[in-house]
Amino acid sequence: MEHYFTDNRHLKENRKEITFRFWCFDYSFITDNGVFSKEAIDYGTQVLLKTICEREELGERILDLGCGYGPVGVVLKKIYPTKAFEMIDVNPRAVQLAKENICRNQLEADVHVSNIYEDLHQESYSDIITNPPIRAGKAVIYTMFEEAYQHLEVGGKLWVVIRKQQGAPSAVKKIKDVFGNCEIIKRDSGYYILEAIK
Repeated sequence: MEHYFTDNRHLKENRKEITFRFWCFDYSFITDNGVFSKEAIDYGTQVLLKTICEREELGERILDLGCGYGPVGVVLKKIYPTKAFEMIDVNPRAVQLAKENICRNQLEADVHVSNIYEDLHQESYSDIITNPPIRAGKAVIYTMFEEAYQHLEVGGKLWVVIRKQQGAPSAVKKIKDVFGNCEIIKRDSGYYILEAIK
């Protein structure tokens, strides 16, 4: 089954501009066919962003895992301009859009194609942030959780947004098995924000 967490450049283009206001900033994004939530910034991502910003706990090197067209990396880079952001996705179309959206919003980040953690540019990260691609299946998502541990510095955090009905309880159990801890730090309209610390 085809989904957005794949190389789908053969899909017909249908680019559109969407806008998003978060805190006191306005953002502009170009989206397209074959990327997640192309019509608007999805509610789960909004809850994730709000939770992270309210806690003000990001470290210095952040990995936006499965960045899509870039809403998480773009918004957080604007709010935390001194932090180093690396944004990766397996989908080349999404990565191209993310690069354009970083530029549209007059920001800088390292944006490139990587199949999960296969081609990272840093040895370790203070934070790994993901809205995991549910349609890609449990094997992909659990690999994201399992391998996050080795790519985090000591004290580094994994941040995950996932809906209860799409496997949040089992995700909590899996992350606890890997990290030894996993806290549900926010619940909102069926979305759980999870935090695990290395």
